[in-house]
This record gives sequence, structure tokens and C-alpha cells, in this order.
Amino acid sequence: MKNRTIKNLPASIRQRLLQVAKSSGRPFQEVLQYYAMERFLYRLSVSKHADKFVLKGALMLTAWGASSIRPTRDIDLLGHLPNQVDDLVKVIHDVCIQDVEPDALFFDPTSIAGKVIKEDAAYEGVRVTFRGSLQNVPLPMQIDVGFGDVVFPGVFVTEYPTILGQAVPKLRGYSRESAVAEKFEAMVQLGLLNSRMKDFYDIWLLSRQFDFDGAILAGAIEKTFTHRGTSVTPEPTAFSPAFATDASKVVQWRGFLRKIRLDEAPPELVAVSEAIREFLSAPAAAIRDGRPFTQIWRAAGPWIELPE
Repeated sequence: MKNRTIKNLPASIRQRLLQVAKSSGRPFQEVLQYYAMERFLYRLSVSKHADKFVLKGALMLTAWGASSIRPTRDIDLLGHLPNQVDDLVKVIHDVCIQDVEPDALFFDPTSIAGKVIKEDAAYEGVRVTFRGSLQNVPLPMQIDVGFGDVVFPGVFVTEYPTILGQAVPKLRGYSRESAVAEKFEAMVQLGLLNSRMKDFYDIWLLSRQFDFDGAILAGAIEKTFTHRGTSVTPEPTAFSPAFATDASKVVQWRGFLRKIRLDEAPPELVAVSEAIREFLSAPAAAIRDGRPFTQIWRAAGPWIELPE
């Protein structure tokens, strides 16, 4: 797209995004939000700060090419810099004012605010919020930055898909194995208190749509659990019928499904829990027993031994 030939670029982009929303059946505001996050990632990718971050979270589902994407309004990053609020605010300020080809978006550098957060990671994180806009449409932005986690077998350069065919954000991304490992660790650590239904959905989705090398997945699980000080167990509470049929968990799962508006996920949490158990119990048992795990997971399972 040659923006210099378009007299009213914001109106043109807004109209094209509206067409995307109509053709995909997604809410217009959701498409706008994804466009804003995509173009922010592009600014980050061409900035001097690009190597300080690794993309993770729900946006990696898009980067990995998963067919079903749960909606999100946040950008999750692993930071390789001091976990100081002031430092992150300065970095985000630089990214907001990064010079790029016009894309009709404005990220207000005067609106940036940061605070410390502590969720499921070993170290405190930082949340940075600021205002974005396209024409007169407000687009609130939120960046959650975690620190200290181990990515196995390593990060990789990913090209984040674009909605309108503009310049592609190229930045470092998480491995699927470490994403699964971190969500699994949260399930073990939180037990019955776990209300993170997005983690159940994400692991279920990844195990349905992608192959996994058992040795790599087991390595990611072992490193993540060791780093976070959690014991690996192949039969955590989250895999039990008591958890999946608990009235509050059933309500949470159904509420999550209504929120994400995706028909692919099983309507009952018990089916998701059992599918995740089939996926993770075997490598977890191998880690617990101190033996290698060399099986291969073909998308949707089960684990198989490759012929010699």
C-alpha cells in the first residue's frame, strides 16, 4: 500500500478494517485493537529496544499460525532489562514516538503510566498503559512485561502477521514448549484456586494443532518448574474430575467460552482437562522419575514412539 497516494489515510484504513471485521465476523473494535497492537509491535521491532523483549502470550497464537485466536487486548512481553517501572516507561515512550511509515495510528507518549504487577512469575513484572487512537476511536493499550523466565529451547525470530499487508513486525518470540510449560506450572501451583481458563484453552489448542518433540517439551517443563521452585507432578488437581466438575470451575469455563466467542473449544471443562492430561502427564511422569522422554506428539495426539 502506497500511503502517499491516499488523501485521507485514516479514513481509508478504518474502512479497510471495517471490511475485515465484516468478512471475518469479528467485532470491529476487536479488529481495531489487534491492528493497534500489530502496529505497536512494528514500532518496537524497528526501534533500538527490539532486542530487549520477547513476545509471548495470546499474540503468539497468531504468530504461530493457530487457526483459532482467543481475543486479547494486551501485549505480553518477556523483558531482558531491569524490572524497573521508570525504565519501562522510558522504553515505551521511545516506541510510541518511533518514526514509521504512516499507518493512521497515534500513540500518546504523554499518557504513559506504569506500575508493578505480580501474577504467576518468579519475579515482579511491570504493566505499562497508554492511549492509542485511530481517527477519533480510542484504543487503550496495555503492555505487561515479565522478567526472569527461561525460554527453552530458545527464542526465535518471528514475523507477526499483518492485517492490511503493511510492513511486517519481525521480533523475537517465545517457544510453544515454554508457553505450555509456564501454563502447566501455573495449573500445578494454583491447584483448585486456579481461575485461569485461558491457560486451559491455550494448552488444549496448541496440543490439537501442533506437533511436539517430547524431549524438548520435557526440557521446557523441567526448566520452568525448577526456575519457579515448583515440583513436577503428572497428576495435578487441575487434571482431576473433582476440579473439572467443580461448580465454580464449570461457571468460569462457560463464561470464558462466551467471552472468546469461539465454537471450536469443547463446551465442557472436563473434556479439556482430560485432553490436557493426555498431553502432559507422560512427560511430567518422566521428569518425576528421572528418565528421558523421547516420544513424539502428533497434533491432537497421542504420544507415539518413532521407529528406530
